[in-house]
Amino acid sequence: MSAAPRTDPVATRLAGLVAPVVEAAGYDLEELVVTPAGRRSIVRVVVDRDAGVTLDDVAEVSRAVSTALDEHDGEFGSAPYVLEVTSPGVDRPLTEPRHWRRNTGRLVTVAVGPAGSTEQVTARLLEVGGDGVILAVEAKGKPGAKKRPPTRRQVPWQELGAGRVQVEFGRPGPGEPEDAAPEPDPADDDGGGQ
Repeated sequence: MSAAPRTDPVATRLAGLVAPVVEAAGYDLEELVVTPAGRRSIVRVVVDRDAGVTLDDVAEVSRAVSTALDEHDGEFGSAPYVLEVTSPGVDRPLTEPRHWRRNTGRLVTVAVGPAGSTEQVTARLLEVGGDGVILAVEAKGKPGAKKRPPTRRQVPWQELGAGRVQVEFGRPGPGEPEDAAPEPDPADDDGGGQ
């Protein structure tokens, strides 16, 4: 059984302290959650940026945030804590324009349409602009039927729900058509003819 995250004044004050440190390092503070865990608390800091986040980036931000927390130790009491710095996972909902921009080219599932009459679509995120996004919406079809080409659809921000990135194992590269079959690798040919 896990404890519920705290959204109390301490977490709010911590976010006020951590956000400038994270931003000075060139990242966006996506989330800060404080969760009680016995006698200590877990301070989870989620960071992201347009270029993505590497393990070295996480280590850099972790050192900067740890230093800032140590310098302000007296303001938050002397209770022990565990600092976790991480990047958003693939299951993070796309809710802000920057989230959508960072996932251009990815396959997403999202509710689109005016309030009260939305439809759930699976689409490739083609472009992100000031007015909204452009999606290549996959045509719905019967299993086993020939796949139809996607339909280009512009969706304004006010008609765009929270999206979810879909995990793809054979994602097409930039400029490749979605249905392009990969060329066989001659090194994989064992001469068996099959």
